[in-house]
Amino acid sequence: MGGMAKTHPHAEATYRVVALDGGYFGVEVAIPDTYPTTVSRFATEAEAEEWIARHKDRVRSEVSTQKWFRRTRSG
Repeated sequence: MGGMAKTHPHAEATYRVVALDGGYFGVEVAIPDTYPTTVSRFATEAEAEEWIARHKDRVRSEVSTQKWFRRTRSG
């Protein structure tokens, strides 16, 4: 346990708005070393972008308050 770095699970996530069937939009969330997942469904691309911004803000807040962490493997 000692010496292991701790990072928020979404600290290095990438986000991408994707078009879905029926004219809806989703947000593909990709975390390194995992399979991407899609958060859906948003009526507009703008709503999807707003979700991304809110999620990034929440992650930054959790990182700064050390509210949610996981250990990462080193080496």
